[in-house]
Amino acid sequence: MNDLFAGLEPQAARQDMTEGAVLMRARALPQADQLLADIQRISSLAPFRHMVTPGGFAMSVAMTNCGTYGWITDRRGYRYEEQDPLTGRDWSPMPQSFLSLATTAAEEAGYPDFLPNACLINRYEPGAKMALHQDKDEKDFTMPIVSVSLGLPVAFQFGGAKRTDPVMKHQLQHGDVVVWGGPSRLFFHGVLTLRNGVHEKAGSYRYNLTFRHVVL
Repeated sequence: MNDLFAGLEPQAARQDMTEGAVLMRARALPQADQLLADIQRISSLAPFRHMVTPGGFAMSVAMTNCGTYGWITDRRGYRYEEQDPLTGRDWSPMPQSFLSLATTAAEEAGYPDFLPNACLINRYEPGAKMALHQDKDEKDFTMPIVSVSLGLPVAFQFGGAKRTDPVMKHQLQHGDVVVWGGPSRLFFHGVLTLRNGVHEKAGSYRYNLTFRHVVL
């Protein structure tokens, strides 16, 4: 794995990535086992699935949701819905472990009023990736994004307000948390291809919890 992360910045307990964006190393480690258990419970009710983009392409990352709203994509476009289109039921309520971590991490990053009502759960397997994109379907951009990494390590890309802006790469490990908002709320970001590996807690997967506040 060393060649994958060659040239990336050295790790520190807390890193200011840019104005409004903070990387907190190992911030979620104390809660990691509970988070993984809650992911399994949520996915037993709303199974992971490879959603289809408006252009008709199946995403390499498998997804599910919890909270009041869930993010989905299909031929009709990107949007939030209150019900899981696969089951027709409301999404599972957000577990206390999720909510507590998201709100406290946001407060530590300088966003004391963050109260997420949606959590997109991404499951990466080797070969999966996430292209550079903006999180802009939430409509309320005054609230930050809180992103939690669990399982296999991956290279996270964080750019600027334009897709063509320079991109910094950050090695994300099990338990790392990234928070961005304010001037960096709409910055482009993505994940490079996940390499083969086995994590002692998450097996051959990387899980990502992305907390957001949604306004319909």
